[in-house]
Amino acid sequence: MDRLDELAIFLAIVDEGSLAAAGRKLRRSPPAVTRALAALEERVAARLLERTTRRSRPTEAGRRLAEHARAVLAGYGDAVREVGAGPLRGLLRVTAPLVFGRRHIAPIVASFLDAHPGVRVELVLGDRNLDLVADELDVALRIGRLADASLVARRVGEVRRVLVASPSYLAAHAAPRVPRDLVHHDIVFTATRPGALVWRFGAAARRGEVRLVPRLVVNDVEATLLAVRAGRGISRALTYQVADDLASGVLVRLLPDFEPPALPVQLVVPSARHLAAKTRSFVDHAARALTALSVIRAT
Repeated sequence: MDRLDELAIFLAIVDEGSLAAAGRKLRRSPPAVTRALAALEERVAARLLERTTRRSRPTEAGRRLAEHARAVLAGYGDAVREVGAGPLRGLLRVTAPLVFGRRHIAPIVASFLDAHPGVRVELVLGDRNLDLVADELDVALRIGRLADASLVARRVGEVRRVLVASPSYLAAHAAPRVPRDLVHHDIVFTATRPGALVWRFGAAARRGEVRLVPRLVVNDVEATLLAVRAGRGISRALTYQVADDLASGVLVRLLPDFEPPALPVQLVVPSARHLAAKTRSFVDHAARALTALSVIRAT
């Protein structure tokens, strides 16, 4: 049994006047109360209560222990309340994909820091999904379905994989009508990790994949988009990455009927159990800001 729990049971006996009354107050069985008292008397090597058939009163040792026990439990309660209800303090470690984090999570972190002067944030940006537990991270922004079912996620929006090209490229090349037409086009492929040079399509019954021989392979999305804007070919990006380009006409969206299903955008924490106040507050703050973003609403 927890030793603070033993002290709480002992004080209940002293205050209520009997083991039975203490058990009723704490909703503990008589044997559980008796065992707790016996364990405590064994630990302090002294008799703590004088018992009759109707009442229990503390011995001299019991009175001294009760005084100290009240101070210990009061201090414990104050400590828990201070951590749980006081101003947010401490280090918060947050991770997000590079482009999304730079554009959208960094401003959210800045506004959170403004609202909570006692908090420090370490923002880790990168396109490799880090292990929240092993890398000691508090919150992650993840795009796509989670491979680890033990993580706790809060959905804040969705994005799609879209094909894009510049008007200048399309002026010189007929726009593809179906995915297999892409093999006849100049492709700018983003490859952030080793793997097949393939684009998969998945709308309704039109599922399939196209194996590509790109003219240009880049390991950075921003560099890919620079090449596409310059008319170097067709590429694929997430909707939030090209939202401004599509709205302004700098890029054109291709083959929308063949796009794969939308990917969820989620705030992820390792566990919902005993979530730190600073973490819970940041997740709520970020969720409010992210759900207002037009770039991750259904499109």
